[in-house]
Amino acid sequence: MRSKLNKIQAAFSSRIGFFITVLVLFWLKTYIVYNTKFTLGVNGGMQEFLLALNPIPFALLLFGIALFFKGKKSYWIMIVIDLIQSMWLFANILYYREFSDFLTMGVVKSSGSVSNNLSLSISQIIHPDDFLVFLDVIILALLVTFKVIKPDFKKVNYWVPTSIIIASIALFFGNLGLAEKDRSQLLTRTFDNNYIVKYLGLDFFAGYSTYQSHKESTTRAKANSGDLDDVFKFVKKNRTAPNVQYFGKAKGKNVFMIHLESFQQFLIDYKVNGEEVTPTINKFYHDQNTISFDNFFNQVGQGKTSDAETMLETSLYGLPSGSVMTSYGTSNTFQAMPAMLEQRGYSTASFHGDVGSFWNRDNTYKSWGYQNYFSKDYYKDKADYEIGYGLKDKIFLKQSVKYIEQLPQPFYAKLITVTNHYPYELDKKNQSIEKTTTKDATVDGYVQTARYLDQSIAEFIDYLKKAGLYDNSMIVMYGDHYGISDNHPKAIAQLLGKKSVSSYDLAMFQKVPFMIHMNGLQGGINHTYGGEIDVMPTLLDLLGVKNNDTVQMGHDLLSEDVNSMSQTVAFRNGNFVSPTYSKIGSKIYDNQGKVVTDKLSKEQQKQVDEQQDFVSNQLALSDKIVTGDLLRFYTPKGFDKVDKTKYTYKKSDALRNLKKQQKKEKTSLLYKNKGKTTEDLYQTDAPELK
Repeated sequence: MRSKLNKIQAAFSSRIGFFITVLVLFWLKTYIVYNTKFTLGVNGGMQEFLLALNPIPFALLLFGIALFFKGKKSYWIMIVIDLIQSMWLFANILYYREFSDFLTMGVVKSSGSVSNNLSLSISQIIHPDDFLVFLDVIILALLVTFKVIKPDFKKVNYWVPTSIIIASIALFFGNLGLAEKDRSQLLTRTFDNNYIVKYLGLDFFAGYSTYQSHKESTTRAKANSGDLDDVFKFVKKNRTAPNVQYFGKAKGKNVFMIHLESFQQFLIDYKVNGEEVTPTINKFYHDQNTISFDNFFNQVGQGKTSDAETMLETSLYGLPSGSVMTSYGTSNTFQAMPAMLEQRGYSTASFHGDVGSFWNRDNTYKSWGYQNYFSKDYYKDKADYEIGYGLKDKIFLKQSVKYIEQLPQPFYAKLITVTNHYPYELDKKNQSIEKTTTKDATVDGYVQTARYLDQSIAEFIDYLKKAGLYDNSMIVMYGDHYGISDNHPKAIAQLLGKKSVSSYDLAMFQKVPFMIHMNGLQGGINHTYGGEIDVMPTLLDLLGVKNNDTVQMGHDLLSEDVNSMSQTVAFRNGNFVSPTYSKIGSKIYDNQGKVVTDKLSKEQQKQVDEQQDFVSNQLALSDKIVTGDLLRFYTPKGFDKVDKTKYTYKKSDALRNLKKQQKKEKTSLLYKNKGKTTEDLYQTDAPELK
């Protein structure tokens, strides 16, 4: 018996034996923390496998370095590395519990950012079992200290640690390859820090965030106030005067920004087997009190929805790669619409039935000045309530009512729907229209989820009318980006009733709805060319907000000053469309869709060159503003820089603050109804709620 114990002790005491012990214990506790302390949204066998695999490569690398040393030094280096890793794990547990996100190097470097945002004392945040992450470190340290594990003083065979480090690198690239296969563009188009940790691990995330922080801070450090000179020249030259007929028409009204996920313009009045796909939205589009734009384009890049939000809220473009919200949303200075309206007496809120960290909204919204952000934590959730990227629209909109009625009026409220999102799958009990018959599996379900979205909007509008909010609000609906990509030309051609589609047709297919409705508003179909970059200045003029000295890349689409240049709509890749000429790739098209690249007169070629210069300059200046954080050097008159520390989206604190707002302002719908809720006015046929 004693000899067996001696053999076990000898095995654990050997340098490799101790290395394996430390490695296994570290892997085990990390995997347990992943599953019990974080909400990573793991789905399917591949993601489960990668979650279990991803702590190993960096652990092999870090602990393997200790094997280059001999004697006690090797053992204690492993223990210290384990301790540092455990401290990082512990810190992330606490930060995640408060913010549903992971610590980045940018947050760590910003000395007051964590303490300023923590709404609870450390003693309240910490749970006793959090300290278990240090248990293996303590046990191993005691075993070495009291010589239960006796260090191995044999000469180091350098080939062993070298092989381990090579294996760790190979294993990491294998991990990365499998992650990219399951979630393409994981790093170039980052949705959410949860995704990086889920696929590649907390250690990789620490390194990745350090690199991103360094890259951003280097560019930021080189920037200075003089970099704004070209920006001011461009903005001044291209600013349009407001239309006196519309300026201030919506002053003092509530604003509903309804985000129609992946909704394209071709769906307006579109029929399947003689049946309208979106009858409610069609009616809204054609209403005499709705201004509807039929030449309005999405201008998103890799950031997709986040690019659309960035343009709508700040009149700045998304980036050539990645996302403004994920890369710069936490640290940059913005002159965003929520902040501008809050400083004019509006309460502001965004509603989204997915996790708060998606697209870094929980940090970016603070930078934009959103007082309230109602994310998934605020909603009652069950397994069949969700689809794809969050709560189904009918359930999401119905549950949003209890927060809408608490907002002091006037308010600015953005509601982000998600059901009409790729891959356009909907359970049978919610299907109410036949699929299209293009034989493209990705495309054919699109009309079913669009119909579901339309029904959700019908229920929501019905509620607004019953609750008395409809007549006192400006309701804006917009499509954020394409639903069917250019990769489906045959299906697109069939949907459009064409034999084939050209590059020009595909560019025109990038149109999305933009509709502004309000009782008393002189509506109609507006043919002005524009895009998402133009939404903010258009809405601010309608709300009577003078913004002559703000930095905005877009212009008011209702202005009478619009011309061929201001109607040149830039795409993120440098292409453009306009009422006269459009450039797609190397080809120039006229407004009939005919290629005229080699048929232009000198005057016409000059016009196209000027349009291209306008687009290139507009995109470059917007990128310069974002990457250099140039707005920190300039504050317009009548605008105060956003103090991010005054906002919290933690449910308990946020709801407490909302109650204080109601009591102070005394203008919320709930207050005016003397505390009687309007939730019972909301009627839905959602089968999950029956």
